[in-house]
Amino acid sequence: MKSCRMLNLLLHAMVLGLPSARAAEDTCVNACPAACVCSSVERRCSVRCDRAGLQRVPAEFPCEAASIDLDRNGLRFLGERAFGTLPSLRRLSLRHNNLSFITPGAFKGLPRLAELSLAHNGDLRYLHARTFTALGRLSRLDLTVCRLFSVPERLLAELPALRELAAFDNLFRRVPGALRGLANLTHAHLERSRIEAVASSSLLGLRRLRSLSLQGNRVRAVHGGAFRDCSALEHLLLNDNLLAALPADAFLGLRRLRTLNLGGNALGRVVRAWFAELAELELLYLDRNRIAFVEEGAFQNLTGLLALHLNGNHLTVLAWAAFQPGFFLGRLFLFRNPWRCDCRLEWLRDWMESFGRTADVPCASPGSVAGLDLRQVAFGRSSEGFCMDPDELNLTASSPGPSPEPAATTVSRFSSLLSKLLAPRAPVTEAANTTKEGPVNTSLSDSLPSLGVGGSGHKTPFLVGSGLLLSMAQHVLFVLQMD
Repeated sequence: MKSCRMLNLLLHAMVLGLPSARAAEDTCVNACPAACVCSSVERRCSVRCDRAGLQRVPAEFPCEAASIDLDRNGLRFLGERAFGTLPSLRRLSLRHNNLSFITPGAFKGLPRLAELSLAHNGDLRYLHARTFTALGRLSRLDLTVCRLFSVPERLLAELPALRELAAFDNLFRRVPGALRGLANLTHAHLERSRIEAVASSSLLGLRRLRSLSLQGNRVRAVHGGAFRDCSALEHLLLNDNLLAALPADAFLGLRRLRTLNLGGNALGRVVRAWFAELAELELLYLDRNRIAFVEEGAFQNLTGLLALHLNGNHLTVLAWAAFQPGFFLGRLFLFRNPWRCDCRLEWLRDWMESFGRTADVPCASPGSVAGLDLRQVAFGRSSEGFCMDPDELNLTASSPGPSPEPAATTVSRFSSLLSKLLAPRAPVTEAANTTKEGPVNTSLSDSLPSLGVGGSGHKTPFLVGSGLLLSMAQHVLFVLQMD
């Protein structure tokens, strides 16, 4: 297809006195490839060749085609000027084919192409630096699931109008250097591409970038100031990576950021410096980490925050000082944490009752309230007006006076000792037998029958002494019991 017949058709329509729109519609249908379906909607010619079993690109397309769909075929190779000259083409989709090589210049002759999708061509793996030559108006490029190991530095330099790049599910290991300097790029989707770090030079020159997705990678490190050139960034997704720590200036320069997702990492603490410049932040995800500590004032600059996700961490306490001063919060998600519901969470319970913007805060400790929701915990006041923890309240309620346990222990020990003193001495042979049979449990009441009047006269002094000891013992026991 080396020439376009559109001009001749328009002239023919003028001569015959027919509307040019009707002529364009007829041309779209009449020049349609045999395996495709063509239609004109609102004066735009659409060509659908999806699922047609094609092994090569059709030789001709309608000259006025604005959209061509070649999805789910068996295309393996694109030669130079694979689509001829199509001056009206704005959208071209080659998803789910078997493309393994694209000749440099394959898309020449498509001067107005704005959207190009090469997604789900798993055998592609490599793109020549001049693959997209002459696509000066391309604004959206989809390279999803192409198993690309890298993107040549100059590949995207040929695309000055590029605004959106979708390149997730690839094998990059690092943020493609080809992104640097793309002054008009606004959206970059790089999730699930095995990226291991965001270097300080990875995103230079992306001054109009508004959304960056790096979720589901293997990012272990974000260098300080890595986003400093991304002053227009509004949405940053770093969730489901391997981050265990972040530098204090990790988000330096992101004054317009509205969404920050750090969920599903290995962070152990929240540092105040991270959010120092994020005054416009509305959504903050810190869920599914290992956070056990939140620095004082960590969220104090986030005065416009609508939702904070801290669920699925190791938090036992969350201080009000993390939010002050003048903090307003729309929703707070705190479930799946081992909360200790003591006086340090009284502010949270009051906040929950006043605003009702959080729920599901189950107490893990102390034992007196374990299993209860924080809303159900009652905090009392001491006579001085100080908050009392639930375990202290329970102790006070069940034991208003001193515990009798020490006195009871003293009485029992004294009784045991007195029993031994009052017990008659057994002969040596009996003592030996008693030792063999095991110790005999004796008490004051058990020994009294052996002290009865009667019997041999040689026991009389013993009985007199025993009477005195018994009187003393009863007096001591009475005093101990009264105490």
